[in-house]
Amino acid sequence: MPRPMSRVAPEWWDYTTLPAELIREAAALEAGDLERLSRPGFRVVLYDTLEDFYLAEALEYVAAWRQATADDPVGICGPIGPTEQLPLVARLVNELGLDLRHAHFWGMDEWVEDGVAVPVSHPLSFERADRELCFDRIRPELRMPEANLHFPKADVAEYVASWDRARCAVMQGGQGDIKHWAFNDPPRRTAPHTDAPPPPEAYRALGTRVVELHPITLAQNARTSGGGNITMVPKQAVTVGPRETWRAEKVSIWHAGTHDNPLGQRLTALLIARRHVDTSTPMSLLADHPNVQFNYFRGGLGTCAVEMH
Repeated sequence: MPRPMSRVAPEWWDYTTLPAELIREAAALEAGDLERLSRPGFRVVLYDTLEDFYLAEALEYVAAWRQATADDPVGICGPIGPTEQLPLVARLVNELGLDLRHAHFWGMDEWVEDGVAVPVSHPLSFERADRELCFDRIRPELRMPEANLHFPKADVAEYVASWDRARCAVMQGGQGDIKHWAFNDPPRRTAPHTDAPPPPEAYRALGTRVVELHPITLAQNARTSGGGNITMVPKQAVTVGPRETWRAEKVSIWHAGTHDNPLGQRLTALLIARRHVDTSTPMSLLADHPNVQFNYFRGGLGTCAVEMH
C-alpha cells in the first residue's frame, strides 16, 4: 500500500503519513504506560513538578561540566526550547563555584537568513538567548573561555571541527510539533523519495547543515517565541546533525508540555521503544542511539481525548 499524503503539507513527509493504527495506539497511552516503555538504551522519567523537572535538566549541565579536565575537556550540547533551565544553570555554577575553564558548550542550532546565520541582535537569535539567560550570568572568574562556546554558523566547518576538541557527555533537546530534535525536520516529498521517505541510514549520515524548515516548525516557533507572528520566523536554520548527535554519550529529551502536544509526546516514545524508525518522524531515529532518556513533566502530558473548546 502506498504511504498516505501528509494531512498538513502534501509536499513534505511528516508523522501524519505513519500507519493510522500506530497513531491510535500512541494516543491511548497513559503516564504509567509511558514509564513502562523503558528498555535497555531508552529510559523514560516522569517528574511531578516543574521545579523538579527544570532543576534536573539544569543539573545535567553541572554533571557534564564537573567531568571536564585539562586532559579530558567535556561539554554539553543544549537547546533553546526549553529555556527555563538556563538561568538555573548559571545560578548552580555560581553557587557551587564551578570552574568552567575546561568545559565546553555547543549550541544546537541557529536561524539562517540570506545564506548567513542571524546575528545576536536578531530578536529570535538562539545564541543571544543562551548568552543572556545563562552564560552572561555566570561570574566572570568561573566562565568558560569564549573559544569553548560553539555556536553553529551557515559555514559549518568551524562548528563541526569543534566536536573534535572535547567529549560531549550529553546532548539535550526538546521536541517540536513536527517530532524533530534540534531542527532535524522531516524531508520534502521529492524524487527519489516520493513513495517512501529516505532510508534511516541516509538520514543518520547527515551532519551539521543548513536546512529548510517544515511549515509546522515555522508555525510552532511563531507561536512559542513570536506571539504568533509567522512573518518574523526565518524559513531556514543551521542545525546540529545526526552525525554529531551520535557522538554524544547520552541524548536527553525534555518534554514540559509546552512545545509538542499530548499525541506527539506519546508517539515518539512509542516509536523509540518499539525501534520503529521512520524518517517521516525524525525523533524515531534515536531508537538506534545507545543511550536516550525522555524526561516528562507529568502535568504537561495532557490527554488525547476529544475536548471541544
